[in-house]
Amino acid sequence: MRKLKFHEKKLLKKVNFLEYKRENGHQEALVTRRYHLVQRDDYKKYSSICSMVQKLVHTLKQIDPRDPYRIEMTDALLEKLYNMGVITTKKSLARCEKLSVSSFCR
Repeated sequence: MRKLKFHEKKLLKKVNFLEYKRENGHQEALVTRRYHLVQRDDYKKYSSICSMVQKLVHTLKQIDPRDPYRIEMTDALLEKLYNMGVITTKKSLARCEKLSVSSFCR
């Protein structure tokens, strides 16, 4: 390989090939390795489920707290996540807001 010219070296100093912005600090690789996920697609599916739950929680929090529909849906969501083993207690929606892929893998 030929020796790099000055301007080429200068350009390469600005690029980090070890960490990409999209990877969020290699979090995906760490979770995949820790929980022995076979395919990369599994992480993406768990991530999409987490984002859907967080969107649902955000929508539920915008509804009036005394509304019977909100109470019913909150109880159903907490019950479902508790039965799956994703959350440890059925106390509040605050736990559901902070869901991560690791909680699904556990």
